[in-house]
Amino acid sequence: MHEYDLHHLRAAELLRRAEQERLAREVIRGRRALRREALRRTAESESHTGRTRRLRFPRAA
Repeated sequence: MHEYDLHHLRAAELLRRAEQERLAREVIRGRRALRREALRRTAESESHTGRTRRLRFPRAA
């Protein structure tokens, strides 16, 4: 093969690899978003208020 053909094969391979990596990053981002949404939903269902269960004032000794 000529160097020109090898160059085009290599460029096409790099483009394919870059596209695969983009898709993998997109899948990871989607999974993270779903996980965050699930955590948010479970946190809302467990508590009816947005406050934590700490006392407002420290207890007297």
